[in-house]
Amino acid sequence: MGFFKNLILKTTLKSQLKGLPPAQQEMVLKAIEENPEFFEMIAKEIEQRQKEGKDKMSATMEVMRKHQGELQKLMMK
Repeated sequence: MGFFKNLILKTTLKSQLKGLPPAQQEMVLKAIEENPEFFEMIAKEIEQRQKEGKDKMSATMEVMRKHQGELQKLMMK
């Protein structure tokens, strides 16, 4: 990932994760950096569900539940 794209991504994510403790923020950022394709797929699935009429929170929760096992594995690394 390019330096500037990575910097922008980290800055954006940190602002969205500000409610989490710093250690958890780093864990999430590391998982995203190491598996960008997986998280891009999740983002596309959320976007698709929103196009189908679901609100952002419902779409996100639905997709996260679907990929819960994979997400847990990534967060445990």
